[in-house]
Amino acid sequence: MKVTASGIWSDIVTIRESAPLVHNITNYVVMNSTANVLLALGAAPIMAHAEEEMDDIVDIASALVINIGTLSNHWVRSMMKAAARAANRGIPVVLDPVGAGATRYRTETAQEMVRSMKPAVIRGNASEIMAAGRVEVRTKGVESQAASVDALEAARRLSAETGVVVCVSGAVDYVVSGSGVLKVRNGHPLMTRVTGMGCAASALCGAFAAVNRDYHLAAAHAMTVMGIAGEIAAARSAGTGSMQVNFIDALFCLVEEDITRLMKVEE
Repeated sequence: MKVTASGIWSDIVTIRESAPLVHNITNYVVMNSTANVLLALGAAPIMAHAEEEMDDIVDIASALVINIGTLSNHWVRSMMKAAARAANRGIPVVLDPVGAGATRYRTETAQEMVRSMKPAVIRGNASEIMAAGRVEVRTKGVESQAASVDALEAARRLSAETGVVVCVSGAVDYVVSGSGVLKVRNGHPLMTRVTGMGCAASALCGAFAAVNRDYHLAAAHAMTVMGIAGEIAAARSAGTGSMQVNFIDALFCLVEEDITRLMKVEE
């Protein structure tokens, strides 16, 4: 399996031309920024979480992104209902187990979602992936206390057990499918100082999975684009405020030459 600049660009062109609808059941902190990230890439976001409309929304979506950042029982019911509908329709589900490992409720919910939803992609930081895979971890709120490489074995095991693509974000992003591992070395440290960047990565995974049913490649493409846009934005930013704006602009203005010039992906 090989990630190429032309393959990434082909997916971006398809997203920009088809504007796939990405249904996000996500947290209050990032709804606006996540919607803007998807719009900048060329996808169409919808942020809907009422249980009563889950079937109708999923029926018109091309991908479903579930993010447990601001968790509550009625949101969990909506997430489960939406995922079941997505499975019936054959559309990809991306699960972001935000903060798994921080509390028992959050960890157990994430583990149950991994078991019951059969997502196409699970994307999280090292602590979240380890907790979702039933490895005991220490967290600081929703921040990982481990490096992405520390979670690689847990990601391999979780992927082997569930058959899903597992993406571990960090200084190096690892995208795992069975025994195959893709390493994405793009990105910039300033990205860790802007809230919602991980949530944006999951949303981008949803957009790419909507147009590329090889979910290992879709996730790797999403993480590469995320990292490249972060590098471009950081070079133009004075601090974290301008970083957020410049990141959205970088996605919107991204051209194939940027990908060819900057991508750093290893098999």
